Amino acid sequence: MATTRTFAFIGSYADADGPGLYACSYDEQSGALTLLDQANGLQNPTFLVPDEQDRTVYAIMECKDADGKKCGGAAAYRFDSATGKLEKLNEVITLPATTCHITLDATRRAAITASYHGGMVGLSPILDDGRIGPTADIHRHEGSSVHPAQTQARAHSVIVDQANRYAVVSDLGLDKLFVYKLDVPNNRMTLHGETSIAPGSGPRHFVFHPELPYAYGINELNSTFTVYAYDAEEGRLDVIQTISTLPDSYVGENGCADIHLSPDGAFLYGSNRGHDSLAVCSIDPASGRLETVEYAPTLGGHPRNFAISPDGRFVLAANRDGNNIVTFSRDAATGKLQPTGSELSVSKPVCVRFAELTE
Repeated sequence: MATTRTFAFIGSYADADGPGLYACSYDEQSGALTLLDQANGLQNPTFLVPDEQDRTVYAIMECKDADGKKCGGAAAYRFDSATGKLEKLNEVITLPATTCHITLDATRRAAITASYHGGMVGLSPILDDGRIGPTADIHRHEGSSVHPAQTQARAHSVIVDQANRYAVVSDLGLDKLFVYKLDVPNNRMTLHGETSIAPGSGPRHFVFHPELPYAYGINELNSTFTVYAYDAEEGRLDVIQTISTLPDSYVGENGCADIHLSPDGAFLYGSNRGHDSLAVCSIDPASGRLETVEYAPTLGGHPRNFAISPDGRFVLAANRDGNNIVTFSRDAATGKLQPTGSELSVSKPVCVRFAELTE
């Protein structure tokens, strides 16, 4: 009989001479994490993506080119589901500027990375043995917008749709979402369209609804969610709603970071850095529109990314300045979060991702 185990992988800010990438077991009953292994030798492996089928984890990293200039890289690790050990396969330079995000296409044959500092995205093939191949296609955005942080293009994430036809790039610097058409067999991305949002918004991360024709973005600079109608055939996004991620009473500084949907598609969550909370919204299945449910404190400073467990029962929040991963239980009926009392101490965590491995 096949058995399924759930693991969590953590990326962090770290120097290359110390640990930065972590593998953890996950207790499905309590939501608690237990550290199994850690990888040294990576400079700031701040974002990662697991390939559950091939037992592989891909993490971005900072590296230097032949001239000593900072650039973006990625490393591939094989993951042993019996012991939790990480085994490095290879590392490569991906883009000529440091990167902030990595994703895989649905066939797991392409890794796509985004560069905030370079305003570009690149596609690298995944080789048959799981290693990352040389970058095959690079697209650089041009322009600026109204906020002081928007003096240039700043690509912040790449998300592929369910049909594996289009990839959406959130460009924080341009207040635009760029839609690329994917051609994975030929290692190519072709610019297909773009959608502009309110100046000064700073779109950062993005998610497609698993069943409904809607998508959702979180905007770092003006602390908002944006709801989009998504035409999957045409690859087109149209704005239908924008709401704040913050309570009206809050007057401090804030910058949004991550966004996720509950597995049943009924609730949306987004992280506030400054207010240090997760904004929770319900989703109207008829219109896709959002209604605020609560603002749940993350019990640590500067929550970057977070993850919802595959069964939807728990949420893990990575607090960079709290040096902790805090576990919250999630009410499936209301979407509300409650701390379980469980947390994992780890230095400057940024990204946490689940992986379900079946054997």
